[in-house]
Amino acid sequence: MKQHINIKNKRARFEYEILDTYKAGIVLSGTEIKSIRLGRASIAESFCEFNEKGELFVINMTVEEYTHATHFNHRPKSERKLLLNKRELKKWHKEVKVSGLTIVPLRLFVNDRGLAKMEIALAKGKKLYDKRETIKDRDNKRNLDRVKKSYNN
Repeated sequence: MKQHINIKNKRARFEYEILDTYKAGIVLSGTEIKSIRLGRASIAESFCEFNEKGELFVINMTVEEYTHATHFNHRPKSERKLLLNKRELKKWHKEVKVSGLTIVPLRLFVNDRGLAKMEIALAKGKKLYDKRETIKDRDNKRNLDRVKKSYNN
């Protein structure tokens, strides 16, 4: 039986306004992919950055050490290279440089071929009043659903 891995960054949609998304591959070692397939990874505090060569890296992503590995295990918090087309990389690099936008990971998943992929987004930070608006909308929707449910019963 194949287990479906889908690790989400729930804070990203609350902290940022999402403008554009891509699915990128990740360069991983053997023990890292085994840990991810077991669901032992977190992208909660992670973000993406370009290096001086124009390559995109995910920083602060935690992949727990693989339990059945020997002393050749990986470091839990290391930078991992993301794989995108050159055209996509150049476009986002320009956006980040010019307009001060951020690239945040939204989710980490394993596709049907067994490869780890990351959905990343070009995002703009929300102001405090935008966050309050999001909380208010969420509460209103919850209350509305509650009223609908009690009305239907």
